[in-house]
Amino acid sequence: MPAVLIVTIRFRPLEPLDLRHLQSTLDLGHINLKGAENQHEASALHDELDMLQEENENIREKLRLTEERREEAEARSRELEKQVAALGEGVSLEAKLLSRKEAALRQKEAALKAAKQTKDGRDEEIANLRLEIQNLKDGSTTAIEQLQEAESEAKALRSMTKRMILTQEEMEEVVLKRCWLARYWGLAVRHAICADIALSKHEHWSSLAPLPFEVVISAGQKAKEESWNGGGEDPDRSKLVRDLSDLTGEGNIESMLSVEMGLRELASLKVEDAIVLALALHRRPNLVRQYSSDKSPGDPKSMESFELNQEEAEDVLFKEAWLTYFWRRAKVHGVEEDIAEERLQFWISRSGQTPTSHDAVDVERGLRELRKLGIEQQLWEASRKENDQPSYASIVNHKPSYVSIVNQKPVAESDYSP
Repeated sequence: MPAVLIVTIRFRPLEPLDLRHLQSTLDLGHINLKGAENQHEASALHDELDMLQEENENIREKLRLTEERREEAEARSRELEKQVAALGEGVSLEAKLLSRKEAALRQKEAALKAAKQTKDGRDEEIANLRLEIQNLKDGSTTAIEQLQEAESEAKALRSMTKRMILTQEEMEEVVLKRCWLARYWGLAVRHAICADIALSKHEHWSSLAPLPFEVVISAGQKAKEESWNGGGEDPDRSKLVRDLSDLTGEGNIESMLSVEMGLRELASLKVEDAIVLALALHRRPNLVRQYSSDKSPGDPKSMESFELNQEEAEDVLFKEAWLTYFWRRAKVHGVEEDIAEERLQFWISRSGQTPTSHDAVDVERGLRELRKLGIEQQLWEASRKENDQPSYASIVNHKPSYVSIVNQKPVAESDYSP
């Protein structure tokens, strides 16, 4: 019978639950869970910050490289400027070096000649040296010619640039002549003269001179003042020149040529003659017909004086201001000294008076006299004299007359000068 093994099992008594310890354990687990979440977010933010910093570093590196390239470009630009500046000196320096080499070779030739008395076989070397000297002479001559050509081109460019720029007085003249063209093409439009082109011409010139009457009257008013100086810095005159630049952006010889072509066209079409006649017809048709049909010589001023209509009066005032301006410039520059003062005072004395028919005849005579004496050409020569410029005739062969009186034979273009 097998033996029986008896096993005794003792159970360890259960300890009572510590509720406080269990609560703290649960709280700690909750805290650890939150901490893990925060740590995960912090890690993500840290990674994003690292990426931004890395991107920032890349941008800074690109900026640094760009700055380096810019500095290199500036350095190259400065180097090129130095090379250009040194080019003229380099040619001259090369000529000097060639001259020195020539002198050294001459010395060597002299030494060889001295040694020829004791040594043979030097003739060929001397001949070679002479050939080399000749080549150096040719090279020196070529270098000198190149230098002279470069200097001549630079001088020509400076002279050309200077010739293309108008003086203040010349720009004033351009402004006033644009006003002349704008005004008379405007009157042509009003009286249906050359209707096929008058409107486009008026729009063109009025865009360059929007207030022709006011500008010319203002110029004539300033010319009446004793303080007017041909080369002075007058604020009003400077404003006139600034207006030219603002309107066209130009101040060169092309502006002058443009207005001269416009005046030539105006005269060739006899627009001014037609306007004078149209103004007279508008006033007194019978009187104008009688005057137009009378071909016998006589003084128009012998007729009884009568007042002019508003358009005719404005035209007389416009031309009086024109004549005052040019005779003031003639006096300042010593042009036609024997009559300039007298003519200036005459036109100054006429200002401020109500124009009559006699005044209309006088201004036409005054304009004709201005043309015959070549006042504008002489003023051009005076303004260009100090700058060593070519004569006015080389730039503008002739100009059109500004106006011809009724029934007067038009002046030939070849007889007209500025």
